[in-house]
Amino acid sequence: MAQNRKIVEVSVGAFMLIGLVALFFLAMQVSNLSSAPRGSGYEVTARFDNIGSLKVRAPVTMAGVVLGRVVAIDFDDETYEAVVTMRIQSKYDRIPEDTFAKIYTAGLLGEQYIGLDPGGSDTFLKDGGQITLTQSSIVLEEIIGQFLFNKAEGEKNGGKGEDK
Repeated sequence: MAQNRKIVEVSVGAFMLIGLVALFFLAMQVSNLSSAPRGSGYEVTARFDNIGSLKVRAPVTMAGVVLGRVVAIDFDDETYEAVVTMRIQSKYDRIPEDTFAKIYTAGLLGEQYIGLDPGGSDTFLKDGGQITLTQSSIVLEEIIGQFLFNKAEGEKNGGKGEDK
C-alpha cells in the first residue's frame, strides 16, 4: 500500500514538472524572448510618427520571412519621432535602400511587428543605414473616432453623409 502511494506521488510530481516546463516554453515563445537576435548582422534605423505597442525583439519581416528583430526603440526630442533600430541577419544583405517599412499587427494578442516592402533601388542597406519610407502603426481608437465623427456629421446634415 505504501509502495503504491509513493509511485502515485512521484508520478504526480513528474507530471507537474513537465507541465511547468511546457508552460515556461510557451511563455518564452509568446514573449519572443526565446528568439533573441543571434549571430552577426547589420543595424538599420527607421523613424515613425507612432509605433503603437511595438516592442524590442519584435520581428522584422519581408514576404512573411523573419529577417531580423527590433533591438532598440528611442525617441528623438527634436523631431518628436520614434527611432526604431533593427538588426537584420547578415545573410539578407541585398535589401534595397528605398525599402518601405510598415508597422503591422499580428495574432490574437495584437503583437506588432515591422514588415518591409522592397523597393527597386540598385543600392542596398548597409550597417548604420536608414529606411526613410515608413508607415506608422494604425491606432484603432483613432479609426473608431473618425468613423463615429463621420456618422455624426452625416446625421447632422439630415442623413446626407458622404456614404453612397
